[in-house]
Amino acid sequence: MYNPAVDTPTYAKLVRDVVDFPEPGILFKDITPVLADRQAFTALVDDLAEPFAGRIDKVAGIEARGFILATPVAEALRTGFIPIRKPGKLPWKVVREDYLLEYGQDSLEIHQDAVAAGDRVLIVDDVLATGGTAAAAVRLLRRLGAEVVGVAVFLELGFLDGKSALQDVELHSLVNYDGG
Repeated sequence: MYNPAVDTPTYAKLVRDVVDFPEPGILFKDITPVLADRQAFTALVDDLAEPFAGRIDKVAGIEARGFILATPVAEALRTGFIPIRKPGKLPWKVVREDYLLEYGQDSLEIHQDAVAAGDRVLIVDDVLATGGTAAAAVRLLRRLGAEVVGVAVFLELGFLDGKSALQDVELHSLVNYDGG
C-alpha cells in the first residue's frame, strides 16, 4: 500500500493544478501525472480497492475519467466492471437516472442487466465534487436491485460537501481538499 507520509512523491504532490480549466475561475485538479507514475498509479489502484476487498461483486465506473480508475480496481478485486455512461452511449437496453446540476440537468444510463438483485457494487470515480453524479449512480444501481457498498474516489473536494449527497453510503477518498 502506498504511504504518502513516507513515499515520495506523494499523491497530493503529483496532482497538478490547472488554473482556468475548463473555464475561467475553475482550478482543475489534473490527475494525469499520478496515472503516468507507475508506482503511484499501482498504489492508487490498491488504495482504492483495499477497503472493499472481499465485500463486493462488481465495480461500477462513472464516465469518463471514472473508467480509468474503476477498471483496474475491478481487476484488483477480481470482479466485473460496469460502465455508467451519459445518454446514448450504451448499445443495449438501458435504465436512465436524471439528476440536477448547479445550472441544469444531466442523466446517466446503465444496461438494464448490468447487475442482479443483491449484487454488492462499489462505485469508483476520480473526483467527488458536489456529489450529484455519484448520488445519481447510487440511485441507478439501487433501482436495479444492487446493494451499493461504497463509493471510492481519488480526490474529494471537501469544501463542496459532496459527501452529504451520499448520506447512507460509505465514502472512501484518498486526498481531500478541504479549502476552496
